[in-house]
Amino acid sequence: MFRKRQCFLVLTGLLLSTLALAACGNNGGTGASDEDGAEASQQGEAARSELLIGVIPAQGSNQMEEGADKLAGILQEALGYEVRAEVYPDYNGVVEAMGADKVQMAYLGPLTYVEAHERYGVEAIVTQLIEGKPYYYSYLITQADSPYETFEDVEAHAADIRFAFGDISSTSGSLIPGIALKDAGLFESQQAHSFASVVYTGDHTATALAVQNGQQDIGAIDSAYFNNLVKQGTIDGDKLKIVWESEPLFQYPWAVTGGVGEQDRAIIRDAMLAIDDPVILSAFGGASGFTEAANADYAAIRDAAIADGRLQTAD
Repeated sequence: MFRKRQCFLVLTGLLLSTLALAACGNNGGTGASDEDGAEASQQGEAARSELLIGVIPAQGSNQMEEGADKLAGILQEALGYEVRAEVYPDYNGVVEAMGADKVQMAYLGPLTYVEAHERYGVEAIVTQLIEGKPYYYSYLITQADSPYETFEDVEAHAADIRFAFGDISSTSGSLIPGIALKDAGLFESQQAHSFASVVYTGDHTATALAVQNGQQDIGAIDSAYFNNLVKQGTIDGDKLKIVWESEPLFQYPWAVTGGVGEQDRAIIRDAMLAIDDPVILSAFGGASGFTEAANADYAAIRDAAIADGRLQTAD
């Protein structure tokens, strides 16, 4: 009897010990330290198998594609999983792809970015530097031998001018010059304006070539892309001149969706800040490098988009 009772006590003790250990394990799961939580979060981020980058067609697609592919290779090595890049045919396509989680990182124009941030909560993390500064301008350009020298000349001779915007969603190729022309009473839409004609070329390279070749009289263009096209010899700087320049605009952001965790965002930032490859830098406006960016840097563009009726907010 004593031996049976002794065995019973031993078994009972083992059972209680097992239950106590299980309880400790459960308490650890619900009351884990921040360190444990961070480790779990990192494991979750590491589970990502692919990052897709979408790129807007700000410049000729071949050059953009080459630069984007090289960038994808650098980020793939830094992140440790597959990274691919795709140049989209239009700005809105990139935004919709981010909203559908078909793209997790994108190179966006400032206007496209504020729209994507408002609709899908994407966040700017990096932008490019041009001659060491994160700013650019909207230019109005014309042929060097044209009679137009100033914005006032454009106003006075609008009825004779064939006007070219870039992509309708471009900040420097549409939004900012469009606001200036609206303020002057020259433009409301492609159907309602004071010009001989108004077209949208689709990108900055097409605008510059259309003006240089005499197909259009005045074109709206990004200053950084204009200067880079001259530097590359794509256009002849001696055949073109600038008749108007906007206020400084914060440069194009690289933005990520909410599904890209903080650890991966930091890796992407560090990798891009270290880039000095001329193929990559040249593809994105002739950049001199990259620097950090944040949503607050695009407040002025957001305000302009709201004022122009381009952006509907929940505020």
